[in-house]
Amino acid sequence: MSGDLHGKLLDETEETMDLETYHPNHDLPIQNSLVPHQRRHSKSKRRMKRRYKCYSCEPPDCADTTAHAHLCQNAIQCWKSRIRDQYGHESVSRGCTTTHEQLPLYCNPNLMNSSGPKKRHASGTYNIECCTGDYCNNGTFPALPPVEYGNEVMKLESSTYALKMTGAILGPVAMLIVAVVIVWYFMRRKHHKRLMASRSKHDPETYYASDEILRATSAGDSTLREYLQHSVTSGSGSGLPLLIQRTLARQVSLCECIGRGRYGEVWRGIWHGESVAVKIFFSRDEDSWKRETEIYSTVLLRHENILGYIGSDMTSRNSCTQLWLITHYYPLGSLFDHLNRTALSHHQMATICLSIANGLVHLHTEIFGTEGKPAIAHRDLKTKNILVRINGSCVIADFGLAVTHSQTTNKIDMGNTARVGTKRYMAPEVLDESINMECFESLRKADIYAIGLMFWEICRRTLSNGIAEDYKVPFYDCVTSDPSFEEMRKVVCGDNYRPSIPNRWVSDPLLQGMAKLMRECWHANSNVRLPALRIKKTLLKLASLDETVKLNYDGEICV
Repeated sequence: MSGDLHGKLLDETEETMDLETYHPNHDLPIQNSLVPHQRRHSKSKRRMKRRYKCYSCEPPDCADTTAHAHLCQNAIQCWKSRIRDQYGHESVSRGCTTTHEQLPLYCNPNLMNSSGPKKRHASGTYNIECCTGDYCNNGTFPALPPVEYGNEVMKLESSTYALKMTGAILGPVAMLIVAVVIVWYFMRRKHHKRLMASRSKHDPETYYASDEILRATSAGDSTLREYLQHSVTSGSGSGLPLLIQRTLARQVSLCECIGRGRYGEVWRGIWHGESVAVKIFFSRDEDSWKRETEIYSTVLLRHENILGYIGSDMTSRNSCTQLWLITHYYPLGSLFDHLNRTALSHHQMATICLSIANGLVHLHTEIFGTEGKPAIAHRDLKTKNILVRINGSCVIADFGLAVTHSQTTNKIDMGNTARVGTKRYMAPEVLDESINMECFESLRKADIYAIGLMFWEICRRTLSNGIAEDYKVPFYDCVTSDPSFEEMRKVVCGDNYRPSIPNRWVSDPLLQGMAKLMRECWHANSNVRLPALRIKKTLLKLASLDETVKLNYDGEICV
């Protein structure tokens, strides 16, 4: 029994020694009754079994405090690190090394110092600090080189690599595209020469027309002007000679679509370096195209307030027949668009109204002579068919519904078009179908009714005492946006309603005079309506009484 007690005491003594040996702060020599060879055995055992406790965590939840950190037991070394990836994002972590094989991977003893090793890698930068002792990896994390240096190096490497890859991919592709374009250009040029040579042999008219164009082109930048002057003085109507018109579509390059309507589209094109308007009709509207071409080709039609006509042509695009009508181009667009975006001064209003009246006088007037001009009724006057020139004056366009009359033959030429005018601008006698279509004067009076409505639209947008109403179409307050024939007949004929005159016009002499003029134009009784020439003279008289309207020496409004 005494032997068992001695063995138990010995075990307790060894256990006490081990506990003292593993205490991290134990620096005193161990005092016990062991023999020297037992003491040496204990020291070697202590060196072999020395282990530590470390903090451990996984990014991104690592922090300087240890409140939420995990513990790593039985560690040979502790470590803490900071890593910056190739995008500049940083992360920190703590951990421990538990086997001797891991030591070379984490810490190089030759480089261990207070700051730890700092290394830069192609994918980023890192810094690891290793230490021995319980919880020695507490505290702040190691520092890294400045962000600018790392980012610049990484960006430089990334951009250089991206440029090399881009050049390797796009270089051959670009060279191939250039080669294809060069081959296509020379093949097209060769085909064009062959085609022109073939046409010169089999189509004499085409050859002579092209030759005429080449001679005209060599005259300089005024090609368009020379063509138009030649067409007027030669008595060939208001457009180009027919021989040249046959090649127009080949000479015009379409640039942009500037309008669409029930008849087709209007494009801006380039012809001999100058902008032109190309009205492209749908194939179903061939009668309208023929009618407009016929009216524009009328001898002596050309006038400064009538849309300038260049020519007509028929072409095929994308296996579809297109009917072209080429005219002068006006960048300000229609009077409808102009009134929507611009308020007018008295001078601008008078200029617009007088230029429309001037154009209508020229249309309605028959010119007698060997090559006279018949009287023409427009039949579709509205602000969308009036175009605004750069100088503020206007021109009348769209003659698809026009009717001609000659007193010599006393014949009214109605054309073959099935189109009707715009219902909103139809005169009462047209709406109630009481108009005498055999009497040309009745058609003139219908135009006068429409011009009265246009005067109302223009005057509403005229400034007086700094005030102008918003643009509105006639009868906007009593019919729908696209009124039916019955709607308009009820309002205009049944109710005898006309657009209302704003109260502010009473205090403005010019607008008050315009109100009286437009009432005489849209009178229910067509016989009361003024002729176009009387409208022109009334406008000139009103303009002369307004000091803001500038007149020239001939009594005409300056534009």
